[in-house]
Amino acid sequence: MTVVDATQSYRSSVRAWLRDHAPGSAAGLPPDEQLRRAREFQAALYGAGYAGITWPTEAGGQGLGTAEQQIFSEEAAEFDLPTYPFIIGMGMCGPTLVDLGTPEQKQRYLPKLLIGEEIWCQLFSEPGAGSDVASLQTRAVRDVDGWVVNGQKVWTTNAQWADFGALLARTDPERPKHAGLTMFIVDMHAPGVTVRPLKDMSGRAPFNEVYFDDVRIPGDAVIGEVNRGWQAAVTMLGHERVSIGATRRPRSNPLEFASLVELARHEGVAGDPAQRERLAELYAHERALELFNARMRQEAAAGNPPGARGSVAKLAGALLLRRAIETASELAGADAIAWDPDDPRAAELALGINSAPASSIAGGTNEVQRNIIGERILGLPKEPQVDRDVPFAELKVGTQRQGGVR
Repeated sequence: MTVVDATQSYRSSVRAWLRDHAPGSAAGLPPDEQLRRAREFQAALYGAGYAGITWPTEAGGQGLGTAEQQIFSEEAAEFDLPTYPFIIGMGMCGPTLVDLGTPEQKQRYLPKLLIGEEIWCQLFSEPGAGSDVASLQTRAVRDVDGWVVNGQKVWTTNAQWADFGALLARTDPERPKHAGLTMFIVDMHAPGVTVRPLKDMSGRAPFNEVYFDDVRIPGDAVIGEVNRGWQAAVTMLGHERVSIGATRRPRSNPLEFASLVELARHEGVAGDPAQRERLAELYAHERALELFNARMRQEAAAGNPPGARGSVAKLAGALLLRRAIETASELAGADAIAWDPDDPRAAELALGINSAPASSIAGGTNEVQRNIIGERILGLPKEPQVDRDVPFAELKVGTQRQGGVR
């Protein structure tokens, strides 16, 4: 069988399986039912060989290449799959454990993530440490048999469902802020963990704030090395930015090119030259991002991880979504800001427009991504950092007063 035949065979099998097993949209269902559907579908994905496609077999994955992952992503875009509860675990935490986890951690956590038994979240941002994550104040103090954690995290996606989280905490405030951090696996059901939802302007609550009050973490829960959590965080952030930039929204999404073409037809402006030009530009940017992400996956499979180029994918994805919002607003006119409540198409479009700006903040703001690209890819001078070599305990950061953390 030639490579072309093998590729076409794999695409055909993916397409047939999704046609037979995709459960349809879970929107509007009660949260418990949404979660049940997500778990069942994740287990079915794993059973069919479509979960962890590029993960190594020793980590429970399929050990396949980027071509297969690209094919699955393209075919999956035809369906509204209930995979949202697993996006953090599959796109960020799992790959980081593949890179940095101990053999025991991989054996314990990765199979249950892949099969949908356990959900993960990422615990980085804090009220006083958003784009500057290294300024975080959540503390982990050594105890007899592990660590005790106190602090607060915010903007935590899927914490309301999570069984485990990848927690970044300060373990040595006498070191500079990037040097005294450690990443831990934390049980989200442990005593002292409190999760509270945060509503956005769409009326939904996709984020949470999480409190840690004397939460005990065992000594073998460290991801990577003690006081080298920043290096682990950079690894996870790289996976996060690639995941965000490479995520293919369903073609039914109101801000996708195919949906906007249908919107133009519905509004009777599909033949307008100005609108056609907007749609053509959107398609070109959408396709360019797809090809860039495919190239990064191929290079990663060849042993060249994306590194700072993940910021290119993340920034490009945010800018593409902004362009889609502008195009949708032009096409929809008044329906973009005031819509008939009995028209589900218009309501869905308005929800998409209201929700989309978060893409320029989640995973690091556009400004942060531009700094990373400029410094680490283009070799431009770094911005002044007067606090880089100063012990964190001597800094005035967020709500911390000088000398307040010991």
